[in-house]
Amino acid sequence: MYQSLGPRCFNHKTHNAKYTKEFKQQVVQAYFAGEGSLVDIAIKYEIPSYSTVRSWIKKYNNLEELKDYDPKPEVYMKDRSRKTAKEERIKIVNYCLEHNKNYKETAELFDISYTQIYQWVRKYLSAGEEGLIDRRGQHKTEEQLSETEKLQRKVKLLEHQLKEMEMENELLKKVQEIERRRYSPKRKTKRNT
Repeated sequence: MYQSLGPRCFNHKTHNAKYTKEFKQQVVQAYFAGEGSLVDIAIKYEIPSYSTVRSWIKKYNNLEELKDYDPKPEVYMKDRSRKTAKEERIKIVNYCLEHNKNYKETAELFDISYTQIYQWVRKYLSAGEEGLIDRRGQHKTEEQLSETEKLQRKVKLLEHQLKEMEMENELLKKVQEIERRRYSPKRKTKRNT
């Protein structure tokens, strides 16, 4: 890419570029017309990676539709999600699943981060609607814990107590050292004699 385009290949505009359906079809047709290897085609059409060309060809061969691509970084980079109720999370997950797991479109439509929707879908697929319950700040009662969880809780408590005792011992040692220095008779130095 550098040999063909020079420093221009490092231009950020070539990365996360918008690709129309027509452009993708043109690239695939160029490959099938024998205009070059995957690398040659990527360079010719200024596509940063030949693997992008390969994925378009694979979709084309699998009779999948080549769609317009608009990266919309604001959807991926959304720093915080708004608060949602369980019912709304279910609605959002169902929409995403009904639209072939199109996380980006769902994130944009519902104003939720891409990552959050991805996590909700994953939880929903593994645990159903129960996976969408917000459990932040909630702890299981002693009766809800398995034996392993009970033991893990006990170990954490003992570790915490041990750390507190070690800190107390360190503090006591420092206090004793200060007291010893404070009340010990001053040594005579050569200057004093």
